[in-house]
Amino acid sequence: MTAANYVTRVFSSPAQINSEGWQTLLARASDASPFVQHAYLLALHETACASAQAGWQPQFLTLWRDDRLEAACPLYLKNHSYGEYVFDWAWANAYAQHGLDYYPKAVVAVPFTPVPGARLLARDDQARAALAQALIEHTRSEGLSSLHLLFVQPHDVVACERAGMMLRHTVQFHWKNIAPTLPAARGALPPEGADPALGRPGGGVAAPTLPAARGALPPEGADPALGRPGGGVVAPTLPAARGALPEPESTIGAASARFTDFEHFLASLVQEKRKKIRQERRKVADAGVRFRCSEGLEISELDWDFFYRCYERTYLEHGNAPYLNRAFFRRMATDMPQHWLMFIAEREGRPMASSLIALDAARRVAYGRYWGALERVDCLHFEACYYQPLVWCIANGIDRFEGGAQGEQKMARALLPVKTTSAHWLAQPAFADAVGRFLEREQAGVGNYLAQLSSRSPFKAPRGEGPA
Repeated sequence: MTAANYVTRVFSSPAQINSEGWQTLLARASDASPFVQHAYLLALHETACASAQAGWQPQFLTLWRDDRLEAACPLYLKNHSYGEYVFDWAWANAYAQHGLDYYPKAVVAVPFTPVPGARLLARDDQARAALAQALIEHTRSEGLSSLHLLFVQPHDVVACERAGMMLRHTVQFHWKNIAPTLPAARGALPPEGADPALGRPGGGVAAPTLPAARGALPPEGADPALGRPGGGVVAPTLPAARGALPEPESTIGAASARFTDFEHFLASLVQEKRKKIRQERRKVADAGVRFRCSEGLEISELDWDFFYRCYERTYLEHGNAPYLNRAFFRRMATDMPQHWLMFIAEREGRPMASSLIALDAARRVAYGRYWGALERVDCLHFEACYYQPLVWCIANGIDRFEGGAQGEQKMARALLPVKTTSAHWLAQPAFADAVGRFLEREQAGVGNYLAQLSSRSPFKAPRGEGPA
């Protein structure tokens, strides 16, 4: 069934689409993250974070049969490439060098959110395939240079490939709450000296940028996810061949053994990593920093205000305005409170840093999203953004923690590489051919990169496969 079997309608605001119809389609998706909920996208629009003025002009594309919504996606018309985390600056430069306009372009994405998940919401696979075709037809009819679907789920990948789009892969690092079979008993480990809920690692190494066109890619306006914005190294683009890395994971089955506590988790790591994590956490504890956390409606307005001070300060320190404003987080507190977990670091009773974690309790997934600090303490960032969330995830039966778009240093904290996928279509045949060849060449360095990652696993080897 093709797009011709449906009525295509384009909306300039998510408010024009019935929220119940949108949520019904989202409920059918296999990877329905909170970030694609109607309330989240509407808040981005109505607080002007993702609006035409910000370079994100909504053109939400939908397919209808009679009065029933059959498929929909968050499509934006964009005049820049900021806030996407799949970097195409080199493509834009190539267009400009040939006297062609790369912008505006069409992007299906959740603004400022490099979280894999459903992008093509559909009642069934036929409607999803028709939606992918309709996107290309819309891009062509509007005279746009290109179409980009970012951080798509496997069902979306199938529809995009069948519609003739090119695939590009990146790597993220996710933690899974699975206790491996260990050659050494947990009791053989020395006891932790510091409170396991306190402390954090120091100064991680920035993720390298590997693609051939590295020199043509200017830095993103703000570091994604948990890092400090601006001034950092751009998240690497690592287009591994399909199947070379695991796809974004499903939640863990009930029969799987979860970690019982943070010490149990540490027991699964090689001695070097255990020691480093304990040292890093002890630095924060010895600095007198303590953490408290609040979930959902327990997060007070004062806590939201303090978090935003930290979040905004981190951006401004690096010369960038934050992507999200205070009004957006007010909407999160009122419209989607159940999806947020906040950590606040205090010293001598005075708040001094904060991190914000998104939650999907139904799927048992947590997402590292934002952080900021008003004071500097060695190792504070990783404690607030990794160790505290992992302690909480283990205590609350969360199966997966997604650490965001960049950070090879996350492997030392047992966040392992996972392949993510984007899909692209270019209207100019010559440029489409050139980009296709570029994507093939871009894969050349991935094998070495993955081999390097495999050789640095933080987990103990199973018995008989090497020293622990």
